[in-house]
Amino acid sequence: MGRTQHTGKRHGLNRELAGTIGLLTDEHDFTAMRRYRTFTFDDHETYLQQVEALLRTLADQGRHTTVALFDPEEYASFCAETGLEPDTPASRSRFTAELASTGATVPYDGQPLADLVPDLVDEAVRQTTWEYATTLLAGIGACASCGEDIGRRAFVGASELLVRVLDTAAPGDRHLVCSVATDTEPLLAVLSTQGDTDGTTRLDETEALEFTTVLAAGIATDSPGGLVMRTSGNGTTDKVYGWRLQGGGLQPLTEAEVFDAYCTDIESGELIGPESGVDYCAPPDLGEQDPGTVHRH
Repeated sequence: MGRTQHTGKRHGLNRELAGTIGLLTDEHDFTAMRRYRTFTFDDHETYLQQVEALLRTLADQGRHTTVALFDPEEYASFCAETGLEPDTPASRSRFTAELASTGATVPYDGQPLADLVPDLVDEAVRQTTWEYATTLLAGIGACASCGEDIGRRAFVGASELLVRVLDTAAPGDRHLVCSVATDTEPLLAVLSTQGDTDGTTRLDETEALEFTTVLAAGIATDSPGGLVMRTSGNGTTDKVYGWRLQGGGLQPLTEAEVFDAYCTDIESGELIGPESGVDYCAPPDLGEQDPGTVHRH
């Protein structure tokens, strides 16, 4: 086999290689990385332009690339734990490879970097929320009186509640938001489902797991929280329903309370103008709920 054939095959394999790029999304993180001599960029805007140009080049070569959120503090901890010298490109590559398997990533599909960055930040927030809620559930421990694992029982109860909410909703697409105010930080999870004509519901399993975990965290810690669901169907007006998290279950809100919950910004607390053509409704009956969903210490 000639040298030309070998080179051609190597180029073919090169197109099949998948890669990950660690991205410094904001000026603060970029500035933190400038303390390393081998990090040669001086300006964040120029850095972003160079990253976007590289992503386009890789896409033109037929390469699949994902973008990961590069956190300088996590990078420094990673180098300290692994004994790597942080001021080297090789160490940054090692950390980025680790992010590819454990961190928040989004695929590059040719979209502008300005559109990709918000998706990447949202994915990082989702992953952090899920990890925190999971850790919270695991750390609660067992009920002192019955020995039952409180976190596990809360997760089972949250799963049952989610199924009831979806089963009692009108046919069509649903968009659910669960918010929980724990003692340390607020948790937020979103779940979107699509309803088929045969009555089946399609959903993303990862989203459903994250949503259930956040709901379970609220149940297990008896924290204030709520769930809002918007339904959409062909030829019908969108409807919004809501419940408050209380007593290990979901208690229905009134129409006025649903309106207030849906038309209030979660972060700022400011009112948001209601959408036209949307009905704010008292939620459907979820049936009898077990008041002993969670046994407490």
